[in-house]
Amino acid sequence: MSDISPGKKLRQAITQGTIQVPGAPNALMGRLIERAGYPAAYLSGAALSAGVMAVPDIGLFSLSELQQQTGYLTTAVDIPVIVDADTGFTEKNGLTETIVALDSADAAAVQLEDQVEATKRCGHLSGKSLVSVDAMCTKLQTATRARRDSDLVLIARTDAYAVEGIDAAIERAGRYLEAGADWIFPEALETREDFAKFSAVIDAPLVANMTEFGKSPNMTIEELSQLGYAAVLYPVTLLRLAMKTAEEALATIQSQGTQTELIDRMQTRAELYELLDYDARDL
Repeated sequence: MSDISPGKKLRQAITQGTIQVPGAPNALMGRLIERAGYPAAYLSGAALSAGVMAVPDIGLFSLSELQQQTGYLTTAVDIPVIVDADTGFTEKNGLTETIVALDSADAAAVQLEDQVEATKRCGHLSGKSLVSVDAMCTKLQTATRARRDSDLVLIARTDAYAVEGIDAAIERAGRYLEAGADWIFPEALETREDFAKFSAVIDAPLVANMTEFGKSPNMTIEELSQLGYAAVLYPVTLLRLAMKTAEEALATIQSQGTQTELIDRMQTRAELYELLDYDARDL
């Protein structure tokens, strides 16, 4: 393990250029992301909800469940992990407890959004409701005071674009930076021009969400780098691919009565054991 804190490692990573951050639906996938050479991994609330609990992304997992998954992931990898904490569990736990819990689980960054907790929805769905700017600023000020490691990155996600328009989203982002946010995540922008307008005004590291089947265009890392975005998320990409492959495999086994045709597409036992550091374990 590195002596550098996860937050500092993440902050250093973006000084080298725009980083790509795939979502890790589980710790083993996180290790695969690390072995592939990515500088960070993302624990997505959507992937956790769907992949672990088989429920929609509407705030149904608890802080303790998020902390546990964060710990699994940060223990499995040495790269920094960005954690999606949704609205922060403020009603059930209080934001201070949320930050302390995720900080203690070695999160490199905690992402907080400005939706109303009781009606939280996936960022690329309609019908979202926002808390007031002042309420979100208070939340960010609390988070700043609560972190034990000053390098823990606080990411403020704003869903205001879909509710109030881009100018309001930009205004909120500026206020969130004043309140203590380190990075800004404008969610569900719909055009390249919107991404450009946001980056032209906000002077802080920006996060772009390149989720599939959403409202944002799928832009390349080169395009987003030119626009000044610091990190690009692919939150559910690996989960979607794994699930589609599993669905097709189940159909093949059912129709053919054997998995023989699928073996060439599988990770081998040796490859899995190597990924697990099987030989390094004291069994």
